[in-house]
Amino acid sequence: TQYGYHAVFITLMICGFGLPVPEDITLAAGGVIAGLGYANEHVMVAVGIGGVLAGDTLMFVLGRIYGERLLRFRYVAMLLTPQRYALVQAKFARYGNRLMFVARFLPGLRSPIYLTAGMTRRVSFIRFFLMDSAAAALSVPIWVYLGYYGAANHEWLLRWLGRGKAII
Repeated sequence: TQYGYHAVFITLMICGFGLPVPEDITLAAGGVIAGLGYANEHVMVAVGIGGVLAGDTLMFVLGRIYGERLLRFRYVAMLLTPQRYALVQAKFARYGNRLMFVARFLPGLRSPIYLTAGMTRRVSFIRFFLMDSAAAALSVPIWVYLGYYGAANHEWLLRWLGRGKAII
């Protein structure tokens, strides 16, 4: 809790690289930290949006700069398998640039989509950033404020986490 803002920001940036930790849990944890009085919930929303956008933008820019050469790295090859690459290409063909907005809500495909968008140069940086920012402005406050509310309502939070786990 002493490093709440930093921990949330850094974890979200690392999640942008495809770390198998859901961003939603990190954002809700940031809300809980704020709900327990160790941070301000509104600042935590801003930190969350900053961390999410920083991680996503870094993936996009790496794809833009290095292109398909990134596939030579073992981690990137595991993250962006040929099947995922083909799937993302098909999604781009079907949905176009709207995929940048929808990707925020697709855990597991988010990083490959942003990386592929940079690699293929189908999306301008401005379009990518605007679509990703709009999606983050919608999703991040929801998770942070749910965590904030849940900090004072433990039973409610645990019940909803249990339901979410059952659905997943």
